[in-house]
Amino acid sequence: MTSRAPAIVILGPGSLATARRIQQRYPDALIHGLAGRVEGADSQYHEFGATLRELYQQDRPIIALCAAGIVIRTLASLLLEKGVEPPVLAVAEDGSAVVPLLGGLGGVNVMAREIAAALQVAPAITTSGELRFGTCLLNPPSGYRLDDLEQGKRFVSDLLAGESVRIEGAAPWLDQAQLPQDEQARLAIRVDCAAAAPALDELRIYPRTVVVAVPAGAPVSIDEVLREAGLAVQSLACLLAADSDMARPDLQAAASALNVPLRFAGASADVAQWLSDALEQPAAVRRVGDCAIAVAEQPLDPQQIGRPRGRLAVIGLGPGAADLMVPAVRAELDRATDVLGYETYVRMAGPFRPDQVQHCTDNREEMQRARHAFELAAQGRSVVVVSSGDPGVFAMAAAVLEALHESADAHWHNVDLQILPGVSASLATAAQAGAPLGHDFCVMSLSDNLKPWSIIEKRLDLAAEADLALAFYNPISRSRPWQLGRALEIVAQHRTPHTPVVLGRDIGRPGQTLRVTTLGQLTPDQVDMRTMVLVGSSTTCVFPRAEGGDWVYTPRWYGSKPL
Repeated sequence: MTSRAPAIVILGPGSLATARRIQQRYPDALIHGLAGRVEGADSQYHEFGATLRELYQQDRPIIALCAAGIVIRTLASLLLEKGVEPPVLAVAEDGSAVVPLLGGLGGVNVMAREIAAALQVAPAITTSGELRFGTCLLNPPSGYRLDDLEQGKRFVSDLLAGESVRIEGAAPWLDQAQLPQDEQARLAIRVDCAAAAPALDELRIYPRTVVVAVPAGAPVSIDEVLREAGLAVQSLACLLAADSDMARPDLQAAASALNVPLRFAGASADVAQWLSDALEQPAAVRRVGDCAIAVAEQPLDPQQIGRPRGRLAVIGLGPGAADLMVPAVRAELDRATDVLGYETYVRMAGPFRPDQVQHCTDNREEMQRARHAFELAAQGRSVVVVSSGDPGVFAMAAAVLEALHESADAHWHNVDLQILPGVSASLATAAQAGAPLGHDFCVMSLSDNLKPWSIIEKRLDLAAEADLALAFYNPISRSRPWQLGRALEIVAQHRTPHTPVVLGRDIGRPGQTLRVTTLGQLTPDQVDMRTMVLVGSSTTCVFPRAEGGDWVYTPRWYGSKPL
């Protein structure tokens, strides 16, 4: 079953009370309400179908408070492989029915029983195996792994046809199941970590009881180590490596290929003792080559072994609208333990779970924020630094990299640093207007807080002379009321008064405005700090839209139009 918090999706205000009751069972779940119809939800969406499909593709469990048919029709085009479905359930608005729809191998029936218990109703479970035996044999609990799904389907089919079964190994979750057990049965459920191939009449389940410790600098050959020890790779719970090896790409690749967590701890000369000290439960530990292997009596929780490599993601929210945020950014926000940024942008990035810590600071504290982010990530936390637009365009990515460049702290350099792009304000404004940046263009900030005004004037003059379309960030403020006027004077030396200019204010946010004017008509009082100014080149064109207003575009040809 996926470990991600469920999404509770509602269409109308009549569902909100039921959604809150379900949320009490899943405190990390967010309630997504249809914008304009539901007040009081944790998050708002604008299109039901697109939202449901996006959540499904994120592998997020979905609890939809609506008719089952709506959910089925919405997700029908995405249903490809039964083994990779997240749980999807339909719940009646009044909580009178709980229907598991998808994700039988992802724990949907477990969720159906949990939700039904919270709502004090009976779940509508139709899975034949679960109805007959009271458990899903193909969905063992956390800490165990099914070997072969297709063989498992045949195994359950044989049981439903009247075969009996014997259990070899410890399977405590089956103690209350209504299985037709017989010590002489042909079919067997085998639970152990041995490397032997399963027999045709076995349902093989592997407990995640094995940890391999890799000493600092040692070569990585986990498959060979497990093979020599006679252990199944399916029983591997995690890899343990030395703190000094956090940034080793081959370790990261090995853990990823094996689909197990990679954990870290301070290493000692005796690798077996180091591994033993890292475990919180008794385990048999032995050396195999340079590595050490531990086999515990019970499945291991990797979160209790060592610590993870810290992660720091610098993300761009885009212009502000949720549907303009790239999916990778949303996923990073969901996984974060800590979110840092200018308070306005942090609020835009929400909603957040109760366990996510928000660190809001003034917009002028970029370097302090970057250093704080590395300090948190170096502790093994998953940290996000928030920017609006794109983090690499007059935003936090440069400050974060500068803080790392200046630091000699090895813990900072071992952090997994990722820069995730967003839709910048200039591109969002351009898209609203048409394509004013359709040819070569120059992006500039008119703020002289971090660079001399003389440099700004020089770059303005050269960019205007080069006949580049221009995008102005930070065009004006109370402390700089004169600079936009001076910038326009410089541009006017190289452009005609009829040059198209686009003014986009708060594009992608509530109350956005878009205006098309000309260089000759533009005055500084038409612009504020929240306005993006796009000045066309000599080839930029304007023509009317059918619905009113104008389209603005800069053609990709230059000089004479191509045939």
